[in-house]
Amino acid sequence: QLQLGESGGGLVQPGGSLTLSCAVSGFALNYHTIGWFRQAPGKEREGVSCINFGAGHTKYVDSVKGRFSISRDSEKNTVYLQMNRLKPEDTGVYYCAARFGGQLLLHEKQYNYWGQGTQVTVSS
Repeated sequence: QLQLGESGGGLVQPGGSLTLSCAVSGFALNYHTIGWFRQAPGKEREGVSCINFGAGHTKYVDSVKGRFSISRDSEKNTVYLQMNRLKPEDTGVYYCAARFGGQLLLHEKQYNYWGQGTQVTVSS
């Protein structure tokens, strides 16, 4: 019933920018947290950022602070991840996920609903 769909991935050169979108359907999101995760080849899945949909509070992993920005559009039930000054180590499949509750958690096991992922490749 609750479904998430990511879009916006692609190939970009180092230093470039991309904006990812996560459209959520099925339920109202006032009591949910939406997170962005990524998984690089041969690496564990990593929490990148999350947002309390009702209050708009945010959290970022240290490696993306100052470069990435998470936001939401309450009218559209959509969460965005603006990625700037991209680095090759940002490469991976990016997933959005949802969990009930407002805690700003970046642990994948705390999230119940997942999108299919979108590929982000940062390379010259």
